[in-house]
Amino acid sequence: MSLKVGIIGCGGIAEGKHLPALAKIQEVELVAFCDLIKERAEKNCEKYGSETAQVFTDYNEMLAFSDLDLVHVLTPNNSHAPISVAAMEAGCHVMCEKPMAKTAAQAKEMVAAAKKTGKKLTIGYQNRFRKDAQYLQEICTEGELGEIYFGKAHAIRRRAVPTWGVFLDEKAQGGGPLIDIGTHALDLTLWMMDNYEPKFVVGTAYRKLAELENAANAWGAWDPQKYKVEDSAFGFITMKNGATIFLEASWALNSLDVKEAKTTLCGTKAGADMNDGLTINGEDHSTLYEKKIELEPGGVDFYDGAADDPAYNEARAWIDAILNDTAPLVKPEQALVVTEILEAMYESSATGEPVYFEQ
Repeated sequence: MSLKVGIIGCGGIAEGKHLPALAKIQEVELVAFCDLIKERAEKNCEKYGSETAQVFTDYNEMLAFSDLDLVHVLTPNNSHAPISVAAMEAGCHVMCEKPMAKTAAQAKEMVAAAKKTGKKLTIGYQNRFRKDAQYLQEICTEGELGEIYFGKAHAIRRRAVPTWGVFLDEKAQGGGPLIDIGTHALDLTLWMMDNYEPKFVVGTAYRKLAELENAANAWGAWDPQKYKVEDSAFGFITMKNGATIFLEASWALNSLDVKEAKTTLCGTKAGADMNDGLTINGEDHSTLYEKKIELEPGGVDFYDGAADDPAYNEARAWIDAILNDTAPLVKPEQALVVTEILEAMYESSATGEPVYFEQ
């Protein structure tokens, strides 16, 4: 069986992640490419499209005139919800890039649309498909850590502010590093803890380095006039069962303690961290131990020469969920909670007050 796939948004995340992964899957036929910049859609259509693939600049036209089984929504955050809802209503399953939406209200609309239409919806949290994450989630599920009552979600860059596209545009994205990379770390942590019931959130977001001129940065100096989002953010999340999570995210921070899309977990039986590979720590017969988990290369994004590819694993699992009519690994209800927490952190930072969730 061949699934006809449409791509909405043919920019960097399409070219760097989704299209190379989908191109490796035999059951996929890439038949439609949509982008506001026609040349981008044409370029990717020529490289990845089927012989009869079409190019569009309006996603509504694509949904109306293309016979599609599923679409990948790879656009700025503020358009995730309207495009995803329209695609599901047009009869398509939807893979939407992270974060789920710019706002929690929009994310709820996406969940409602999935339930109403019966179409599958998943969100692009590919870090779940890393080998270290898969291994850790398995031992968490088996209870090796016991009750996990404290976690840290790490998304810290020293100086790696994305200076292209709309990353610095608050209206398009809803925020900066918190919603961009903090979302990955939070998703991993909640997934490991299997806890999606927040009680209240306290958050702070900072713009301490955004105004710097000619700043040192991995991708060249940013333009302070265009930098409309935070450069770092930190939050404390208390769950209804009493568990707590500390979330840290930055694009620019004067720190050498750099780690991205990683989690640290503390349970009643043992703990785990991803700081330097995956390590489990605990006590055995009144003796403390640390156990380094040796995984094959490829457990981390962008690992040179990686045999394991989280982006491919994500795409393969997503296509299998459609072919076998099973639930995707990343459920929309889980991604909704991530968005709700991130939004609460921004609100708390703006008001200086905790944000409480419904009891």
